[in-house]
Amino acid sequence: MWKSKLIFRFILSFAAIATSVQLSSASDYAIAQSASSNPTVESGQQNQALEDAKVAMAGVGIGVIASLLISGLWYQKRRYRKIQSVAKIDSFREEFLCGSLADYYLSNSKANASPINSRKTLATPTKEEISDSSTSEETLATPTKEEISDSSTSEETLVTPTKEEISDSSTSETNNLAAEPTPAAASNSLSDCYQKLIEEIITTALKGKISSKEFIYRQLVENVSSGNGEIFERCLSDRSHSTQSELDQVINSGSLFQKETPELKKARLNRTLKALQSIQGEWERIQKQKRNQAAVTAAVQQILTASEASHFSVLLQIIDPNQNQVFSQNQLQQLAQELKEAVSSHEDLHLKQEIQQLAIGIANGVESYQQLEGSLVSWIYEPAATPLELKESRAKQDPWASWALKVSSPLPKLLFCALADGESTTEIVVRQSYIDMKDWVELTVILQRMQQGLVTWFERQPYDSKWGTSASIAIFLSFAAVWCELSNGFRIATSIDRSKGEELAKACFQIVLQILRTFAHREYFPLYGGVFAFFGRDLLRDAIAYLDTPLKEVEGTQEKARILTLLGYSQFILGKYPEANSFHQEALEIARQAGDQPCEIANLNHNSRVCVAQKDYSQAINYSQRALILARQAGDRLGEAHALATLGYSEVFAAQQMERIEPDVYEQAIEYLHRGLELSEKLSDSRFGISLAAHQTQALCYISLGIAHVALEKPQAAVEYLEKGTEAVQFSSDKYLQGLNFLYLAESYYNLNNSEKAVYNSCLGMYLLEQITAVEWRQAAGLLTILQSKLGDETVQQLIVKYRTNIIKFIGVDGYDYLPQLLEKYKRSH
Repeated sequence: MWKSKLIFRFILSFAAIATSVQLSSASDYAIAQSASSNPTVESGQQNQALEDAKVAMAGVGIGVIASLLISGLWYQKRRYRKIQSVAKIDSFREEFLCGSLADYYLSNSKANASPINSRKTLATPTKEEISDSSTSEETLATPTKEEISDSSTSEETLVTPTKEEISDSSTSETNNLAAEPTPAAASNSLSDCYQKLIEEIITTALKGKISSKEFIYRQLVENVSSGNGEIFERCLSDRSHSTQSELDQVINSGSLFQKETPELKKARLNRTLKALQSIQGEWERIQKQKRNQAAVTAAVQQILTASEASHFSVLLQIIDPNQNQVFSQNQLQQLAQELKEAVSSHEDLHLKQEIQQLAIGIANGVESYQQLEGSLVSWIYEPAATPLELKESRAKQDPWASWALKVSSPLPKLLFCALADGESTTEIVVRQSYIDMKDWVELTVILQRMQQGLVTWFERQPYDSKWGTSASIAIFLSFAAVWCELSNGFRIATSIDRSKGEELAKACFQIVLQILRTFAHREYFPLYGGVFAFFGRDLLRDAIAYLDTPLKEVEGTQEKARILTLLGYSQFILGKYPEANSFHQEALEIARQAGDQPCEIANLNHNSRVCVAQKDYSQAINYSQRALILARQAGDRLGEAHALATLGYSEVFAAQQMERIEPDVYEQAIEYLHRGLELSEKLSDSRFGISLAAHQTQALCYISLGIAHVALEKPQAAVEYLEKGTEAVQFSSDKYLQGLNFLYLAESYYNLNNSEKAVYNSCLGMYLLEQITAVEWRQAAGLLTILQSKLGDETVQQLIVKYRTNIIKFIGVDGYDYLPQLLEKYKRSH
């Protein structure tokens, strides 16, 4: 502004001087002309001529002055408009570059536009550059000496250069002889560079010139140097916080910004935040890719440096889903490729062959799983073929047969077909005369990916989460059982080299433990639930015994305690009470050391039920009382409900052993059972992990209440409780409770003289209890024998045929056909 005033004053001064000179010259000229042209003219006439000349010349002078003034005013107005235009541009830039960053870029716009300047260095301007910048359109005022001095010591200038340094720096770009910057200088330079990069991406986004996130990805890859990610993250975080702060101010005060309405300001800042979020997302993508690459590289080195006998085990550790770095399919393919490249020129031919076998197996496994992935759960919706080749919809199909049709590799197809036909997978290994390592690596990758895919799919079911969680539990246990049987096959196979067989047997057990460890971390891990397979075949019956060996080699951990709890309960279901007691005792100690109180309470409750089965009722009551006290102290409502149920259950069976019935003893037990039932009903609508155990607790309470009323000779009340127990026990898959429930229903109906239902329930109880080798099966068979003698063999057989459909629902066609043989077995042994 001071320039404009100076120019205007200069114009006025020039106009005044020009006018004075013009008037003086005009006067002298007029006098001279008058005297020379007519010397005889009178002096009065000469004076008149002189006055006329002065007036004429004054008019000329006034015209000159007016022209100069008009020119000055025009120049002033033009200059003012230009200043206003620059001010508007600067205001726009300041707002859209969000605050203080605008000042930084406006003050350095000339330096940034210089070809000498780069993104990573901020050049200190020379005197000539300062002088030039004082006249540029972007600078509205010439800085004083004090301002130049202040700016030379600002935060943006790290060191004030001397003349020699300025001279040296002018040649540093061409000679590449510049000194290394200090760490602080390098950090600030990178910060400035990354801030500018972020601003460029935001500006491009606000202009709508970014068509995809790949643009941002490429910009970050090209401009963010390796090893400086923390600096970039700090710049990005600061920019996000400053933008969010501005947005919050807009929301809180609508009149904060005068040059832009709050609505427009808010919209622009929201778009800026979205751009920053896109930058953050692509940056995380780059970091993830780097981590994945680092994990693959480390895995290759780990396999190459392992001993020859442990290559497969090391590979299993690398792809363990319990690791922090879980390998994806792309990483597995990359691992296979890098393993091949790593040994392509290796001199050790044997090692080269071993590693190549692993690499080929990994690649084939990923390829085979990709063939299955699209139809991994399609078997649920496939209709089954009847003997007449008609199609009928069934609620549950056999997935193994469906998967066998989708794979082309021989070993996976053989395994799936065997499982579909109900054969033992142990026999598959025993029949192997030669072990091709790449085939077993391929099978490992396929089964692992299948299990993870199935669990993920079932866990995400929005319409029936309880069914999905139940299926997930069964998948974990079914795949664990498959690997158990494969491990046992490698141990007993005689056609396989013993050292190789032992290595593969341990590897299979390693996979089992990985599956169970993953399962133990799930919220729905069944501390009280059942463990029967979802795929129509009880794979755990023989395989469960093989888990004892590897678990003894694992140190005490919380996961081990939970796995032992599951296995102990499985042994109890199978009627192996000493083994169950051993598992629960060990789990109890580990859970206590690990501070896992829910697991500790669960094992006390399980021990109580094992003691009841072994007819040690005093110890059973002791365990359940300890569980009840600990559950109340810990606030474990599920454990408390189950402790009340087991306490009442134990006291009911203890009361049955008395020579005469004591109603007071039963009343106390019934009170415990009612309290446990009430609490479990409140928990039954909770998340499925609790709901499943709560249903089992309800079943235990209903069955115990039914047994108590049978002992009290109240069969009608007993039937009411036991019928409810029949519904509740379906959720737990607890065959022992199911069998016990049908047994006491049969006795109740017998006491009510309902022979038909007594026969029906006796058959179910006898078969279910015999399948788990529970001694109570003989009690059910004895009742059925009494009914035969009372009604006649033919009548009993007719009743069994009458209830055939309902019987098959519980025990299947094979179970129905086995009933006559089972009854004969009892008669021969009686």
